[in-house]
Amino acid sequence: MPANHSSAIVHYWSGKHPGKIGWLIGPTALPKTKLRPWMPFALDNDAFSAWTKSREWDEAAWIAMLDRVKLSGMSPKWVLVPDVVADRDATLAKWEIYAPVAARYEWPLAIAVQDGMTPKDLPPDCIVFVGGTTEWKWRSLPMWCATGRRVHVGRVNEVERLHICERLGVKSVDGTGWMQGTENGRQARALGAWLDGKILPHDELDLSA
Repeated sequence: MPANHSSAIVHYWSGKHPGKIGWLIGPTALPKTKLRPWMPFALDNDAFSAWTKSREWDEAAWIAMLDRVKLSGMSPKWVLVPDVVADRDATLAKWEIYAPVAARYEWPLAIAVQDGMTPKDLPPDCIVFVGGTTEWKWRSLPMWCATGRRVHVGRVNEVERLHICERLGVKSVDGTGWMQGTENGRQARALGAWLDGKILPHDELDLSA
C-alpha cells in the first residue's frame, strides 16, 4: 500500500495486479485523495507522522476522516486505532478509548503493536499492524506472524523487505518511499518488477539481531 500516494502508475498497477496493490490513507491525505472503487484501501491514523514531527496528534481530523469515508459508501479493509509510537502502555490506553469509537463504523480494527508488546496484549479479533521502532519491528515480526492473525507491516520501502514479509505470510504492508523522486525512480521500478513476479536479487536480513 503506497501510503498517501495516488499517482497514475498506482492505478495502472491496481488494474494489472488485482488484489496486490492498494492505498493506506491518513487523515491529512484523505481530503486530497478521491477514493476509487477499484482501489483497495485502509485507514491510517497519522500518529507516526505526528510523532516524527513532534506535534500533537489530531483526534478531530481522525474522526472527520472516518465520517467522510462512511458517507462515501465505501469500506476500508481496516482502520488503525490511534496509538503512541514505541510506547506499549500508552498504546493500550488509547485502544481502550478509541477502539469503541472506531467500532461504531463497523469496519475491522487494527492495533499498532509497539515496543515491548507481546501477543498477550492483543485485543480479540483485531488485525496486527506492526509498528514501533525499526529494529524492534523487524526483530519481533516473526512472533506476530506466528499468532495466526492478519498482519500488516508499516514503513516497508524496499523490495528486500517485501520478500521477507511475503515469506513470513504478512498480508499487507505500507510505505511512503516507493514514489520518492518520480514514477520511474529506483524504488518505483523495483516495486513494479516485484508486482510482475520477477525474481530480484536481494540480501536476506537478519531478523534476530
